[in-house]
Amino acid sequence: MKLGLPSRAVTETERHGTDRQSAKPFARRSAKPCAFGSIVEEAVRQSAWGIASSFDIYECNPDTIRDADAIKRFVVELCERIEMRRFGETLVVHFGEDERVAGYSMVQLIETSLISAHFANATSTVYLDVFSCKPYDPNAVDAFAREFFGGSHSIVHVNMRL
Repeated sequence: MKLGLPSRAVTETERHGTDRQSAKPFARRSAKPCAFGSIVEEAVRQSAWGIASSFDIYECNPDTIRDADAIKRFVVELCERIEMRRFGETLVVHFGEDERVAGYSMVQLIETSLISAHFANATSTVYLDVFSCKPYDPNAVDAFAREFFGGSHSIVHVNMRL
């Protein structure tokens, strides 16, 4: 998939700033909350349309990522923590004939956009995406999701949508 950004590995302590000219994402691999503290202020300063973040959370609790009710609870609690208003019910569907990709997928519309995720059974990994035109703290999402799903570490990418 072509995103218009150079692809390269993210090291443990590497961080890229985002501005209108470079459009480079903030990124960090972390076993503890990542350093995106100023992203909310930066989004407001640049009049960003929104913040789009992806969270790859590794070595999660296999029982939790295979529990549709737990996934729904996660969404409710996450929305409360980052002050997002859910629109409609959370959709959680299990599918995937190929064991490599089998697992639940989740979609939750929010007033300011959406939250989605795929839960990979084979690797006990959560692939979570949050996009909102209302600023939110990716640190809060990362810390809560790793705690809720029992993940050992995560790789986080944060982009301002300008």
